[in-house]
Amino acid sequence: MFYISDDFIDRLLLDDVQQGDLTTRALGIGSVNGEMQFIRRQAGRVSGVFVASRILLKLGLTVDILASDGQNAQSGEVLLTAEGRADALHQGWKVAQNVLEWSCGVAQYMAEMTQRAQSVNPSVRIACTRKSIPATKALAIPAVLDGGGIIHRGGTAETVLLFANHRRFFSNPNDWAGMISRLRAQAPEKKIIVEADSEEEAMAALAGQPDIIQLDKFTLPQIRRLQDLVITTSSRCRLSVAGGVHQENVADYAATGVDLIVTSSPYYATPADVKVVLDPQR
Repeated sequence: MFYISDDFIDRLLLDDVQQGDLTTRALGIGSVNGEMQFIRRQAGRVSGVFVASRILLKLGLTVDILASDGQNAQSGEVLLTAEGRADALHQGWKVAQNVLEWSCGVAQYMAEMTQRAQSVNPSVRIACTRKSIPATKALAIPAVLDGGGIIHRGGTAETVLLFANHRRFFSNPNDWAGMISRLRAQAPEKKIIVEADSEEEAMAALAGQPDIIQLDKFTLPQIRRLQDLVITTSSRCRLSVAGGVHQENVADYAATGVDLIVTSSPYYATPADVKVVLDPQR
């Protein structure tokens, strides 16, 4: 379970309902008790239920969670319900629905992308970058995991990743071995990942023996050649591929034999369709 702060929940609510729901207030129905259901219209992966429940609880509603994040729901399955005053129900309605739809969409995309990749390469893993949509990381990272993916790096202090933009600050930007050695000495508990932008850079990086070489926007033939080289030389290096990988082409990249694919595409998935029904309590 991820820690979600009260401040994050408050910001989600304040963005939409700080001044209440004018329609509910004008109709004079705010004090009437009611119930609300969140229903997944199409079958698919579930995510965002925990955060949605926190939103509804924050409004003083009684919540019943019927589906778990990370599981698959059937078409028409109720994910959670809430009971309480109509004014609180209407305030929580769209905020919780938006969280569920976006999170389920990301998780579903991730699940489908992983299935396509592993159908041709069972050992491959799909990792999502830290390039999530701004201000969505608290939802994005759990959604990726709920979809069966992993996190490439949640932040810059999490892993060591040497980019060309780092190397340019050295008098010899092509001293791969020297920089890799320095990184090992200064961050001994971390794997050393370096990014290469060309086959020439990848070959130079390989000589320095990092743990992972990230191939950015390489063609499929280039990836295959380098993967064959890693295998034939018995290098301890692993290759990962990044740049332009999405659901439609992920199987092609997985078929190269590389077992780590890095992407940002799930963050931009089409949201799921979650129906919300409110009724007065009988």
